[in-house]
Amino acid sequence: MRREISLRAPYGPREGLFPLWGRPRPHRIGTMSTPASPPVGRLPLSLRLPEGRLEAVLLRPGETDSGRAPVVFLHDALGAISLWRDFPERLCSATRRDGLVYDRLGYGRSDPWPVSPGLDFFDVESGQSLPEVLRQAGIERPVLFGHSDGASIALLFAAAFPDVPAAVVAVAGHVFIEEETVAGVEEAAIAWRTTDLPARLARHHGEKAGAVFRFWSETWRDPAFRGFSAVEAIRPLRCPLLVLQGAKDEYASSAQVEAIASAVAGPVRAVLLPGLGHFPHREDPERVIAETARFLEEHGA
Repeated sequence: MRREISLRAPYGPREGLFPLWGRPRPHRIGTMSTPASPPVGRLPLSLRLPEGRLEAVLLRPGETDSGRAPVVFLHDALGAISLWRDFPERLCSATRRDGLVYDRLGYGRSDPWPVSPGLDFFDVESGQSLPEVLRQAGIERPVLFGHSDGASIALLFAAAFPDVPAAVVAVAGHVFIEEETVAGVEEAAIAWRTTDLPARLARHHGEKAGAVFRFWSETWRDPAFRGFSAVEAIRPLRCPLLVLQGAKDEYASSAQVEAIASAVAGPVRAVLLPGLGHFPHREDPERVIAETARFLEEHGA
């Protein structure tokens, strides 16, 4: 079993909420670049869960390699298709494979929740919703690329269905709650009350923006949720796993990376990215694309 852990930088100071709300950082880390690729086709896909319709898009690069597993992108707790920007297209082009990006129920342009999710939302998304999404999309063996909550969902799915994923890329995932997590959510709650954050989220979630934010901010501060831990649940994961986290993540310490890498049963590469925060794929997309492409190539995923 191959394990490679590269915690290249110490956990840095908190840098506020700007990466979450879209303000660019003043610098970029790394010099890796990805070559120009042909345009990526975007095909709408109709998906429907018992609770409502999901917005989804299939990505078809101009050039693909036959037999490569498609990438399924799983967004964060406030995320949506639009908030990925052009990252999915760039990653699919660089790795020469198809992709699927979708809004989970209650987010983006998908239908609203019939009722607010419960504290078991990770189990519902990983054990019920994602399997149905893959079934309807006709994807039997995906590469799961998840960010934040999406990374946690990817890890839990890969552990519950260990023979299904070709690989998992977990960016800024969390498998337990830290003080940094709660403090970051507290700051976001202040921003919700005192800045134009509601209007900015409404651009991506419409009238659902308030419900999306309340569910996230209330859940992660709920005393009943403070005992959340997925460390034991992810132990059966045995597909190749790439764990990426910014060294200056506003919501977590390097303990998350170490816990994930130490728990799983399969080959893992863990990298703490110097100078980056909670959104490495926005702050330095070329670095994340290069790390992902190299990892998938090495493992034949």
